[in-house]
Amino acid sequence: MWIELQDIHKHYGPVKANNGVNLKVAPGRIHGILGENGAGKSTMMKVLAGFSQKTSGSILIDGKPVNYRNPAQAVALGIGMLYQDPLDFSLLSVLDNFMLGQTNGFCEHKNNFRQTFLKLADSFNFTLHPDTPVKILTIGERQQLELLRLLALGVQVLILDEPTTGISATQKDILFKSLKKLTAAGKSVVLVSHKLEDVEALCDQVTVLRQGKVTGDMDQPFESNRLLEMMFGTPPLPPARCLETPGSDVLVMKSVSGSGGRSGLKNCDVVVREGEVVGLAGLEGSGQGVFLRIAGGLKQPTKGSVFLADRDMKKQDHHTFIRYGVTIMPASRLEEGLISGLSITEHFALQEHQKCFMVKWQEANRLAGERIESFRIKGLPDSQVDALSGGNQQRLLLSFLPADPVLLLLENPTRGLDMESVNWVWQHLQKYCLNKTSIIFSSSELDEILMVADRILVFFDGHIIKDLKSAQTNASELGKAIAGKA
Repeated sequence: MWIELQDIHKHYGPVKANNGVNLKVAPGRIHGILGENGAGKSTMMKVLAGFSQKTSGSILIDGKPVNYRNPAQAVALGIGMLYQDPLDFSLLSVLDNFMLGQTNGFCEHKNNFRQTFLKLADSFNFTLHPDTPVKILTIGERQQLELLRLLALGVQVLILDEPTTGISATQKDILFKSLKKLTAAGKSVVLVSHKLEDVEALCDQVTVLRQGKVTGDMDQPFESNRLLEMMFGTPPLPPARCLETPGSDVLVMKSVSGSGGRSGLKNCDVVVREGEVVGLAGLEGSGQGVFLRIAGGLKQPTKGSVFLADRDMKKQDHHTFIRYGVTIMPASRLEEGLISGLSITEHFALQEHQKCFMVKWQEANRLAGERIESFRIKGLPDSQVDALSGGNQQRLLLSFLPADPVLLLLENPTRGLDMESVNWVWQHLQKYCLNKTSIIFSSSELDEILMVADRILVFFDGHIIKDLKSAQTNASELGKAIAGKA
């Protein structure tokens, strides 16, 4: 099935997210869409998937103009999208989510769907169990579920928006094999990404967007430097490492265990000092998330002791941790970090610690405008947060960080950001180190951890199996440790 976008415009008030985009997607090929954050990649794909309505322009399927107004109509035409944050119902089972959109409202035999699901999952070597609650799945497993659901609905053109962000190397390998299998069967795949290595490893052709416009196309073999020029103009420089000597103890964990994730946290002993940048490496669900939540007071340990400096934080709630200078930024932007339907200004109004009932809207609007400018957020004070791109949502979360925290806990802080934005974020975060703030962050990108962390904690099956200086290791050794071969 051929897809063509002709002169697509998408405007949000004065903001031109797409400004005359043209694109052709051929059947049986993997077509990459590259661009920095806010370049218009996700907006263009949401228009194609029926999630957003174009301001002007035409969409053609096999040469014929089509009009549709929602994702269900797009799926009926054979176009489906797997979003950065999978659209599922966390309280339902894998099978219940798989059935969504396939039932007609009458009582149907659930076992038929179970057999269909198992057969389809097995064909891609996915190990999902139909009765598993979605809430305990990793991001990668939720992507697998959504992929199977779209295929069961008959999708011929599959759009994936930053699918490798926040998933393990193993899950990425499984995903890539699945996508190649789909194109071998004649389906089309559109891969939205900012990662050159993913595009070079997977795509047959790439289109680059910058500031809402197409800046070029390229077929395999790709020229990396040329693609970077199309994306950024001048290739970005990496951030300098913070070289301050660590100070006194800030966070101390003694024999800490906790539940959650795939494996929980088991007998954790850690000391983090002033000014340190500590990276957490490991397969998703290996204990990093539980560690960060216990360190931030969002979870209570089932065993052991947690100290902030010399304060015993046993049975203290999250608000007490905040009062002592601990700030946590979660990976789930629209589930834990932001509130869908509210504007940027309203988010800043909610953060004001005031004792009166009157909201200081003028002050909140002023602050929103200042942070939009200083954090390079592509939006307006009255923009709803769910209308922002994933990268701009991440920048907004970073703009919420306080000026003088004692401890920053960051879960995948550069998730969904392009190379230039990643470097900019870490240049910003390293200013905190100069003021003796300690930073602990998790990331699925080993190169990022090696680039900015002073120390690296490697998690496997709930245990910290390595605690080492980043200068004393490399990506190969970390990869082995992450796989349990330390």
